Amino acid sequence: MVLLLPILDLHAQDALINNIYGRARQSLNGTWQYIIDPYETGYYNYRWQERDEKDREAYWNSDVPENKTDRKEHGYNDQYTLNVPGDWNSQKPELLYYEGTVWYKRSFDTPMVGRNEKVFLHFGAVNYRADVYLNGKKLGAHKGGFTPFNFQIPKGMLREKENFLVIKVDNKRFKDEIPTINTDWWNYGGITRDVHLVRVPSTFIQDYVVSLKHDSNVKQHTAEGWIVMSGARTGEGVVEIPELKIKQPLKIQGDTIRFEVKLPGVKLWSPTTPKRYDVVITVGEDVVKEKIGFRKIQVVGKQVLLNDKPLFMRGICIHEEIPEQVRRANGVSDAVQLLNKAKALHANMVRLAHYPHNEKMVQVADSMGILVWSEIPVYWTIDFTSAAVLDKAKQQLQDMITRDKNRASVIIWSVGNETPVTPERTRFMSTLVKFAKAMDYSRLVSAALEVHNVNGIQMIDDPLGEFTDIVSVNEYLGWYGGLPSDCRTAQWQVKYDKPLFISETGAEALAGFHGDSLTRWSEEYQAWYYREQVNMMKRMPDNFVGLSPWILNDFRSPRRNNPVYQEGWNNKGLYDHEGKRKQAFYVLKDYYDFVEKNWQTKPLVKRKKN
Repeated sequence: MVLLLPILDLHAQDALINNIYGRARQSLNGTWQYIIDPYETGYYNYRWQERDEKDREAYWNSDVPENKTDRKEHGYNDQYTLNVPGDWNSQKPELLYYEGTVWYKRSFDTPMVGRNEKVFLHFGAVNYRADVYLNGKKLGAHKGGFTPFNFQIPKGMLREKENFLVIKVDNKRFKDEIPTINTDWWNYGGITRDVHLVRVPSTFIQDYVVSLKHDSNVKQHTAEGWIVMSGARTGEGVVEIPELKIKQPLKIQGDTIRFEVKLPGVKLWSPTTPKRYDVVITVGEDVVKEKIGFRKIQVVGKQVLLNDKPLFMRGICIHEEIPEQVRRANGVSDAVQLLNKAKALHANMVRLAHYPHNEKMVQVADSMGILVWSEIPVYWTIDFTSAAVLDKAKQQLQDMITRDKNRASVIIWSVGNETPVTPERTRFMSTLVKFAKAMDYSRLVSAALEVHNVNGIQMIDDPLGEFTDIVSVNEYLGWYGGLPSDCRTAQWQVKYDKPLFISETGAEALAGFHGDSLTRWSEEYQAWYYREQVNMMKRMPDNFVGLSPWILNDFRSPRRNNPVYQEGWNNKGLYDHEGKRKQAFYVLKDYYDFVEKNWQTKPLVKRKKN
């Protein structure tokens, strides 16, 4: 069960509303007008002071001159438009590498709003900072490029016609942000996910969770959960699961309701049977409905158990990107495309790197039966000494968990990737692990650590491993050091008596470039790398529970500047820029076929003790 924690008020946002797609809503997706503003002229005056709210030259105010003598130095028109959701880099050639401010504007008419209804403006994500203005008034600001946020619209602010909505979007990188300046992916800017007006009753269901009780047994499964109301009240409600003929009354006292529900005859969610049930919660005038699967994930000794059975994770890492169109992924069709590629590999799990992906990605994984590792962008070299940065990381972790805690597919919350070992970093990261566990003890918590080669021994002794549920490491033996054949003599030592997961491994190959297996950058070298890795995996210690190689698709990265073999692309994908499979795809698929047939029925191989 997820425990309720107070929302961290870091960005002047209102508490997140759960299940936006199950609410009365009006989409504001579509064509928005824009202004590129590298000097932030619309925000600051020439003395570099923030403009007054009523400043007529502020870009959040009307661009229509009052009369023929009126001077306006900004304007929105249909000559300059961007699609929302979407990144600006892929839509306009001049914005390919742009990092800075772009103002988005669209007009809309007010929906029919009941006298006792509240209206929220909800964003799936905006990268990175969003300042939100409606009809010349600031609703608030938010930081974080991959997490949702919403603002309540005050009574009287909405107009019947032609509401003037302006978003200042700034994707500049800073040392004291999450992620920090240094990353290995494209910094796609813009309103990258859905925008909605959401209508709810004056007293409404703010948040809720329904999940399998952790100590539930096969003889009598039980669900538990809680409901948080916006606006304390007394009264009655009901939780229903129609397919299981469950209709349980709720007694409402205050703003938080806790409950347990017996689940006779329930079918548990798993990759082979991703069964979900319509769960309907009614409190007063508010009704929410959502498809929810019930499953249990836990660590017992050196194994990960899914529904009390040993689990081997046949994974693959994924960036939220469609390489065939060189853009940020969003929506159902993109999620289906990416996850179908993973299914073709015979993967049963995906690591969504290195940030929370869009909500549809996790929902589709739920329906397709694909396990999910979900991660916040605490990446490489953030400022681990800063309490403010830690608060930002906590906020993003909280928002990720709040959004996806009812998704059965999500089994691992990750608090970061490849962070350097220092006492300050370990305190920072272990705080995040504890924070995640306090919010949700029904899932595993991990982080992608690094493995170090010490005299030929692959040593895993990162002190953060003491705090995580599984020990996850990124290793590139044969790419960033040595040759793939070094895997043949590699020995592994793990300090912690916990399940071991390889969270990354991989090598680059330019699709269509061929040579012998020793020719780096060739498809043959990448295939050789995977063959040696696979053989090494078969000799791993007996706590080895899976892997998620790097990566499904080639993806854009400004760090990758070899003029022949990269040209701004990280080409470690098993699929190339055009969606074609490289040779290494088939090596990994064969291994996953082998594991799928042999796991739980007989030992994969006789493993050696290192």
